[in-house]
Parts: sequence; structure tokens; C-alpha cells
Amino acid sequence: MGKHMGKVVGVTGNMITVDTDDDIFMNEVGYVMVDNKHLKSEVIRIRGRRVEMQVFEMTQGIGIGDPVEFSGELLSVRLGPGLLGQIYDGLQNPLPIVAEQHGFFLQRGVYLSPLSDERGWEFTPTAKEGDTVSRGVALGTVPEGIFKHRIMVPYNFYDTYQVKSLAKAGTYKVSDKIAELTDSRGNVVPVTMAFEWPVKRPIDAYEERLKPAEPLITKVRIIDTFFPVARGGTYCIPGPFGAGKTVLQQITSRNAEVDIVVIAACGERAGEVVETLREFPELMDPRTGKSLMERTVIIVNTSSMPVAAREASVYTGVTIAEHYRQMGLNVLLLADSTSRWAQAMREMSGRLEEIPGEEAFPAYLESAIAGFYERAGLVRLKDKSLGSVTIGGTVSPAGGNFEEPVTQSTLKVVGAFHGLSRERSDARKYPAIHPLESWSKYEGAVDQEKVAFGQQILFRGNEIDQMMKVVGEEGTSLDDYIVYLKADFLDAVYLQQNAFDPVDASVSTERQRHIFDLLLEILQAKLDLSEKGQARSYFYQIRQKMLDLNSTPWNTKALKDLEKEIRAMLEEKKVGAVEQTDA
Repeated sequence: MGKHMGKVVGVTGNMITVDTDDDIFMNEVGYVMVDNKHLKSEVIRIRGRRVEMQVFEMTQGIGIGDPVEFSGELLSVRLGPGLLGQIYDGLQNPLPIVAEQHGFFLQRGVYLSPLSDERGWEFTPTAKEGDTVSRGVALGTVPEGIFKHRIMVPYNFYDTYQVKSLAKAGTYKVSDKIAELTDSRGNVVPVTMAFEWPVKRPIDAYEERLKPAEPLITKVRIIDTFFPVARGGTYCIPGPFGAGKTVLQQITSRNAEVDIVVIAACGERAGEVVETLREFPELMDPRTGKSLMERTVIIVNTSSMPVAAREASVYTGVTIAEHYRQMGLNVLLLADSTSRWAQAMREMSGRLEEIPGEEAFPAYLESAIAGFYERAGLVRLKDKSLGSVTIGGTVSPAGGNFEEPVTQSTLKVVGAFHGLSRERSDARKYPAIHPLESWSKYEGAVDQEKVAFGQQILFRGNEIDQMMKVVGEEGTSLDDYIVYLKADFLDAVYLQQNAFDPVDASVSTERQRHIFDLLLEILQAKLDLSEKGQARSYFYQIRQKMLDLNSTPWNTKALKDLEKEIRAMLEEKKVGAVEQTDA
């Protein structure tokens, strides 16, 4: 479709009303011309000859009669080698290059190529002339960091093709032609290393979608053991301000067993984003020993940027994640925060004068959130390899109220819920995931029967704690008091984790299983403790030993010696074992 024109007849915040006689379609991109700049915008409603468009820039200076040029294209991102290590805004502008060319303050109407057109890539063909190929099938590879970036038949090539010609091994730029394909009608179409794809359309160039089953190991004990995440699954982290959502995401991105990390900072405060941008290049990737940024893509759209671009940033992030999934890689997308994305939808819905839903959010909030999380998944590609996108989104409910619409809409579609607690964060219990309110539908790394016993201890310990607040310690039986001490012991030595300790910050699956088995021996034992003061002293001593154990490197003599000391302390007081139901 060719380019069409229109003119501005109304402006409301970041929304403009445009009059046009041409055929326009939903989500088409247009450019408002003002002050010799072209401001990018997107069609969000069509009513006869008039269309409403959300402008991704500040609308100051736009007036009645200003011309609008429609591109005939959907809001898209450019996909190809060179995405890794980049920092983009919601419209895929490379922010470091924007800052270099235009200064640190963002200028309106500046849109740069997201991929370098000058860099050379070492292309190695994997297909050959005469092969029959279709969308998503690799024609060759180029090295990108520690991965082989597949140069594929573009996802918008819906026919079946024959390879007419293919570039030989050598150095090429992303805009160079590397193949010619012949379609079923005999037309010859060129292929370059990079191509465009609409961000709001899921990439579906795979053979089969599978059910997520294998755990995604984050190396955070409370997640992997009690509230696991599946590879290709979804989870959310709701919590009040300051409870540690962003820090937990950074720990996960550093230590999780995934290939690529995509971070979409959607509507976050600029200070937090700056902290992320400063820390990530300094973080050592435990997988490579190099900077973590080499296998990370960051999409930045802070709360000080135009509100309309928040929505685009979430979709830009998930589209890039799906692109790397098509290469047989496991991708983790971290969206921080989906609440501010929802707030952007509420603002645009208000300007469109739509009938509001609960708390003035749009009536389609639930389906929009579901549509985003449904883009996660484990897929079998056309070459039989597996790729996955795992989506973890933070939610920032006002006042930590989990009953508000965004949290509730998210809970209906995710597979795991890691609810952060103000009470736990104030008590410096990190990660501040509440062990009694959180849940997961996925299988974890530790045997579920063992985990169930640990959860029984936690629930029963909480009940006794609530009772003690009423009747006091002296009104509690010794047996109940010991269960309370066991729950507190489990919380202190397993559910809490020191992110700044070189050993405790990242705990392998093997170590988690081993430590949890040792904990179960202590939790299941019937102990010879005759009075509460003795019980309190005993659990304090054994807790200190377990905390030392958490900071001791794996498979060392020091670790084995500590285990012997802990087992000796246990045997000294052990008189038998309790049944699980006794907890």
C-alpha cells in the first residue's frame, strides 16, 4: 500500500485526530509534520474519514491543519544480527547513538537505524541453491557473541520458495543481498540479513507449540524449590514500592540458565533505569566470564518519556525475544513494570472516551495482558530444535494491594506468582517473596513431596506465631514452640538468600537438593528439648552453622566438615522422626 496524506483536526494530549480521504488501516504508522520534524504515530481508532492516532513524542507545537503522512506500514522492528548488547527505546532507537549524535536530552523526531549498516558480518551459508525453504528456515549463520545468529527466510514470506542463488562465505553488511528466492509464481525476491516485523503480531514461523514442562533454573532457592518457573512459561512479581522487584529481576537475569535476556523497562523511574544501565555492563556473566550485556538487550522507556511509547516498548521487547527463540535459543523476557504499561493504556483509553472498566482501566485490560503473556512458550522449530520465550513481569500495585485489576488480570494467565511482601522487605528478608501467599503451577527442581512437608512446617509455624501474639510465648506448648522455631529456621537458612555473597547469590540445582535434604533431616527429627530456652538456644546455634554452610563453596572439605558438625548437633538431640502429618 502506498503512502497517503491527512491533516490534523484535533489534539488531546498525546492523541491527535486526523482527517483523511484515503484508505487507512488499524495500527498503521504515520508521521505528523511539525517544526520540520516527522513525529512518529500509530492509528488506534478509525471513524469514517477521521482517525485517532497516538503520537510517540511530545505533541507540543502540533496545530490544526498540520499535515500527516501515512506510511502504509504497521509499527515494526528491524530484526537481524547486531541486536545483542544494544540499548533501545520503545521504538527501537539505539539510545547510545542518539546521545552521541544529538546530546543526552532526547530530541523529537529523531529515528535512527537500530542495526549498524556499516558493520561487517562473517556469513556462512547452511542452505544451498535449489533447496526448498519457507519462512523461518535458516539460509546461513553469522557469529554474534557466543551464539550463531541464523539468517532466515523473513517471517513475512508466506509462500514456499526455492533458493535461486546464495551468497558464498564472506563478510557482508546487514543490507547486502545474501540470497534470491523464487516463489510459487516464479517471481524472484531478494533476501538481506535484516527484515521488518510488526511488533503486535506474534512470530509463528515454527512447527509446533509445546507445553512447558522443564524447570527454568534461576538459582534463587525460594523460586526453584518452592515456586518454580518453567522454561517457556510465565510468572509475575507483584509487590509494593521498595520491596525488591527490580533487584530480583537483575539477580534472575544474571544467574538464570537461559541464553538471551531481554529487559523491557516500561515506565520505570529514570533513576532505576540509569542504575540498571550502569550495573549491567559491569556485571560478569557467570557463563562466559565477560560482560552480561553481550547476551542482553535492554528496551528503555522511562516514566519521563511520552506515555504512548510505553505500550510499544513491551511489544518491541517480546518481538525481539521471539526472534531469538526462532534460532533454537532459550530467551528470558523481563518486563518492568506491566502496571505502568496498563496505566498508559488507561490514559489512552480515557482520551478515546471509551467506557471505563474497573478503576478506570479499559474494559479490554484483561485480554491485552493475556495477549502479551500468551506470546511466551516452548516451540519446536522446523529443523526440529527447541526454542523458548519465558516471560516474567513485575506488577506495582498501589499500596501493595494485590486485589487491584492489573494484578488480578495477570494472575489469571500466569503460571507462577511470586508475591513480594512489605513486611518481609522491612524485616530485611530478601528475596521478599511471601512463602504463604505465592504459588506455582509448574514442577520444580526438588521433589514435590519434600517441598510439601516444608510448606506444612511454614504454614503451621505461621499459625503458632499468630497465636503467640495473643497468648504469648508462655501460653504456647513446648511442641508448638519447637514447630515455630523450625519454621523460623527454614525461613532464615533457605528462603532468604544473600545476593552479595559470592557463593550464596547463585545456588545450583544439585546444591539446592543437597541442602534441602539436610534441612529435612532437621525439620523431621523429634528432638530432646526439655524447655523453651534450651530449644531457642539450640536452633540459634544450628542456624548459624547452616548460614555458614550457605556461604561455603560447593564440594570442598570445609563444606563437608560443616555438614559433619551439623549432623553431630542433630544426633546429639535427636530421639526419633516425626510423621509429616504431625507438622
